Amino acid sequence: LQNVRIDPSSISFSMWKDIPVPFYMSVYFFEVLNPKEVLQGAKPMLNQRGPYVYREFRYKTNITFHDNDTVSYLEYRKLFFQPELSNGSEEEYIVVPNILMMGAAVMMENLPNFVKLLLSGALAGLKQEAFMNRTVGEIMWGYEDPLIDTINMFVPGLIPFKGKFGLFIDFNNSNSGLFTVNTGVKNISRVHMVDSWNGLKKMNYWRSSECNMINGTAGEMWPPFMSPTSLEFYSPDACRSMTLVYERSGKFQGVPIYRFVAPKTLFANGTDYPPNEGFCPCMQSGILNVSTCRQNAPMFISHPHFYNADPALVNAVEGLHPSKDQHGLFLDVHPVTGIPMNCSIKLQLNLYMKQVSGIIQTGKIKPVVLPLLWFAESGSIEGPVLKQFYTNLVLIPSLLDYLQYIFLGLGILLIISAAVLMAMSQ
Repeated sequence: LQNVRIDPSSISFSMWKDIPVPFYMSVYFFEVLNPKEVLQGAKPMLNQRGPYVYREFRYKTNITFHDNDTVSYLEYRKLFFQPELSNGSEEEYIVVPNILMMGAAVMMENLPNFVKLLLSGALAGLKQEAFMNRTVGEIMWGYEDPLIDTINMFVPGLIPFKGKFGLFIDFNNSNSGLFTVNTGVKNISRVHMVDSWNGLKKMNYWRSSECNMINGTAGEMWPPFMSPTSLEFYSPDACRSMTLVYERSGKFQGVPIYRFVAPKTLFANGTDYPPNEGFCPCMQSGILNVSTCRQNAPMFISHPHFYNADPALVNAVEGLHPSKDQHGLFLDVHPVTGIPMNCSIKLQLNLYMKQVSGIIQTGKIKPVVLPLLWFAESGSIEGPVLKQFYTNLVLIPSLLDYLQYIFLGLGILLIISAAVLMAMSQ
């Protein structure tokens, strides 16, 4: 118990502070093969490209211990492209939706027509179209676009940024917010459980108090002596807490594990799963509307290839092939220590697109939730780290328990022997 709490003297502290496990993020893009036809109302035809693999380093800074058995910290992520592990380079071009323009069009749908016509004229002058041909690096890490200044001029405050636009521009060399978690020094059953995030005890993105709750841990470790039921963690990227359910027991590299997976209800809509009503307005089951925490941009997250989603989402496009093996997320956790041994967290980013009257660039596009990309963050404890984990947190405690049983047995044997000798002497 002392070795799994967040304390500089514990064995697991260094593992918690600077995660020694090699993490990799694999990104897969969906290229649109028929952009001209989509503008005329055709079904989008997609082709998966990738993976584009990045080595991910995580480390904690600003670690501050508090008197109430909590500790605060910022965790930073740094990503480095791994060409030898990738199927393609960051210089490759891919045809994808003009995310900034198509997202802004949907956001402006209810504005007066003259505003939309003015913007449409400005878009024509800037030669903006519904689809763009950009490199992987530009889509990931940002590109200069005069459209940003144009939107800020016509509709101030519509988009919350200036300069470059990229889907992962805020992901690299950045932190995921100020976490305050329990250390477990006074109460080991609360170790790693989130006390607050950015000073907040609950969120205000969603429409119910249950959906706004910050539950579970920060997703790195869990309290020891887990039960085979479920685990929870708070995800700043998803703006919500998520619950995974127990699937099976097994072993990873000889170490016992519980496998936890996402239930079908994780991204279900309020009709199919009433507790999720607070995450609405919803569309089909299987996609989470994150517009409320993404400056009202029409963005949705889901499992890759709309795995576990309403078949209507898969059928609205061509080229998706959902499967549990390739697109289901999982966490393998050592039940005694609560430390993950092997994990692969997979999410897909989607853009809601449609024809918007007054903005001619949107053509006759039929309403569709279009997959943009999906990514998997994966890591496992192996090699020297596994040896250290097994020796310090599994083998030594087991030996100590074994020795305790031996000494207990010897003690009982001595007591019985003494009792027998006393009886014989009488």
